[in-house]
Amino acid sequence: MRGRYARTDMYTMARKNRQELILENITIEAVAAEGKAMAHVDGVVVFVQFAVPGDVVDIKVTKKKKNYMEGFILRIVKPSEHRLEPFCSHFGVCGGCKWQPLPYEMQLDAKQQQVYDQLVRIGHLEVPEILPIVASDETSYYRNKLEFTFSQKRWIEDGEDLEALSEADRLGLGFHVGRFFDKVLDIKQCHLQKEPSNSIRLFTRKYAVDNGLEFYNIRDHTGFLRNMFVRTAEDGSVMLIICFAHEDEKARTGLLNALVEAFPQITSLYHVINGKMNDSISDQECILYHGEPDICESMEGLKFRIGPKSFYQTNTKQAYKLYSVAREFAALTGNELVYDLYTGTGTIAQFVSSKARKVIGIEYVPEAIEDAKRNSAANGITNCEFYAGDMKDMLTGEFVARHGRPEVVILDPPRAGIHPDVAEVLLQAAPDRMVYVSCNPASQARDLAILCRDYKITAVRPVDMFPQTHHVENVVKLERK
Repeated sequence: MRGRYARTDMYTMARKNRQELILENITIEAVAAEGKAMAHVDGVVVFVQFAVPGDVVDIKVTKKKKNYMEGFILRIVKPSEHRLEPFCSHFGVCGGCKWQPLPYEMQLDAKQQQVYDQLVRIGHLEVPEILPIVASDETSYYRNKLEFTFSQKRWIEDGEDLEALSEADRLGLGFHVGRFFDKVLDIKQCHLQKEPSNSIRLFTRKYAVDNGLEFYNIRDHTGFLRNMFVRTAEDGSVMLIICFAHEDEKARTGLLNALVEAFPQITSLYHVINGKMNDSISDQECILYHGEPDICESMEGLKFRIGPKSFYQTNTKQAYKLYSVAREFAALTGNELVYDLYTGTGTIAQFVSSKARKVIGIEYVPEAIEDAKRNSAANGITNCEFYAGDMKDMLTGEFVARHGRPEVVILDPPRAGIHPDVAEVLLQAAPDRMVYVSCNPASQARDLAILCRDYKITAVRPVDMFPQTHHVENVVKLERK
């Protein structure tokens, strides 16, 4: 966090050099949208990160508009009685886990309020009383997948003397900082993923430095080491993917062999040669170097093989709770034809298949559909069919006529929500019930406004998939009027 925290006097504006605006002695009132907290100064809302309701703080203003201001804490004059000490040494610089000072119960309350605000206060939707948010049993070390970036020029923190740093100390392997695409924070310990995640990352960094492997320069697109992905499963298996900017067989095999020898827990080791200008590997070949092609997760006796490009909810234990809420809202009797839209690797489709007559899954990514078919066959499921293609092109009146009108539709789209054409086809198909799972209540509210022409919302339940952050999943049940 920049600075350390300042002093008092209900409302003081001090203009310093370069017209800096400082607000002194401001009491934080509540948690606001996007993970920020808020206060009021002379009727103007002030948004600030890393604050806890009850804090008295001095704020440096970074943006001033007619109706609101934004800033960051210069000094905590008096900490809130609720404030917790952040558990991560990277807090305030790393872009993640911004709610560490906020007690978990207050995090849950804020997420519940966020869903209400987006659907009711902003979206003006008619909803029943929102059911209590489903809490996560684990509030740290809950992720099963992390991506780390190599950087030739890491983020230099306050108090560090750049000139005194060695070339090795200027390198970084970690997360992008805030809004800076080319700035990477060198991570010493991340509290999001269980071991051996941290050990693998630290070993890889040290090996690369000791052996002169060049870290990537994100601006110039030069260097050798680009990214690494660590995936872990509940059974202890580990998948590691190392991305290189170009081929250097000797250097590449040296690193990969060292990782295999140092970490017998790595059950699946891939490498990617990515010479593109962006880091996405969805269109790149993932080459198996060592071990099994997949790792595996289980849910209610179902096994899901996860490959290097597979989508799987990043909080494994909460995924079960999320899917359970969706299945409950679907209220299946065993006689329904279900459409599972944005099915990914078919996890929801297979999870509800035993309660349905037939499930049809549609997903944009062909590799994901292949995973879905393979997992479905391995689980002995015979009433699921999967199709690949862009949703707005696949889900048409012709598709519905060919495969049958669904009695139930479950949809779990990306953050952007659904295309208006998809909403119109759903209205024309007129299923009895729909279950809309979303990681973005704002886009969900927009889509629900369209669907509510013919449907009413009969149940809403948030699920916390990402403790220490403001992100929340939300499940909405709709029934035809």
